[in-house]
Amino acid sequence: MAIKRFNAAGPCLPAENYMLPVLPRLPEEDIKEIIDGKYYFIIHAPRQSGKTTYLDFLTNKINSECEYYAINCSLMTLRNIEDEDKAMQNLIDLINDALSSSQVNILKQKAYKYNSLPGIQNSNTKVKIILNNLCEDLDKDLIVFFDEADCPTGQALLTFLGQIRDAYQIRHNKGNKFPRSMALVGMRDVRDYLSQVRPDSASMGVASLFNIKKDAFTLPNFTRSEIGTLYRQHTKASGQVFLDSAIDRAWHWSEGQPWLVNALAYESVVKILRNDYSATIDGKLMDQAAEALIKRRDAHIDSLWERLKETRVARVMDSVFASTVSEVPVDSDDRKYCVDLGLVVPVENGNLRPANALYQEILSRAILDPI
Repeated sequence: MAIKRFNAAGPCLPAENYMLPVLPRLPEEDIKEIIDGKYYFIIHAPRQSGKTTYLDFLTNKINSECEYYAINCSLMTLRNIEDEDKAMQNLIDLINDALSSSQVNILKQKAYKYNSLPGIQNSNTKVKIILNNLCEDLDKDLIVFFDEADCPTGQALLTFLGQIRDAYQIRHNKGNKFPRSMALVGMRDVRDYLSQVRPDSASMGVASLFNIKKDAFTLPNFTRSEIGTLYRQHTKASGQVFLDSAIDRAWHWSEGQPWLVNALAYESVVKILRNDYSATIDGKLMDQAAEALIKRRDAHIDSLWERLKETRVARVMDSVFASTVSEVPVDSDDRKYCVDLGLVVPVENGNLRPANALYQEILSRAILDPI
């Protein structure tokens, strides 16, 4: 998926530069094959693992290559909206917001253009109509990424997915056009969404739309080498050195979880050393940073404590720390839920363990000394 050269004054966008290359975290050839093949797919990973950053990168990259158009639409604000009509109207507003915030002029010009079309007031056709008309008006195929796709629930989720299913099935018919490729991006894959809202979800035929090529893509954590690359970019910019021992301890505590990798560095550089770039960061400082994160309970850490209040999470985590996880069926939804949350990872013999040493410490303290 090489970036094509173009006139910077033209309609395309220059690709964004990121601290750490984003595309290698997913197989580039598979993403390109799926988009070129007009397939729909899923990307899922735990919260704060870099999904939104990846989507921003991918959206800008696609637009910069000038072969297709792309928009990234977050559905976060649909969380806990139970009213179907309200949820679908908000979804239309979110699509319009994604268009209006695009740096591609032709996409920006299409925002709010279709709000008065016949049928747009019908909850069961809103999404299908606006995307169909948008695609009809564009001179290139459109790729749509729906971020936070696990936020809609209940009937709103079924209505949303139902429209995607219907449009997907007739998109090659004359007079019907729909995005070339689409991804639902969130913590869980679509079959898990559907299992929560409809027992006979398989009859919708929705899962099969998003089950082409693979069950789903998931964003992997950083490798130890990538942590070193990230930290060395700070060294290049500031002159501050991260010793190998610091990288080793960052890997030990985080196992590459993106939020933790960055939080450990931030804690060391800003909170502990107060931006004294002359100070070298070693393993002991990383250990001090990890302890500070555990005690201070930033939003990411605090969310782990909150998850333990969920009965289904507490049941699995209690079994993990009591070494009775084998009693939790491998195919149980509670078990998969905890894996998808990024709290635990599977190990040999069907067992589970906390996803990294920092989570191990947080969760063990929470269970032994609950607040």
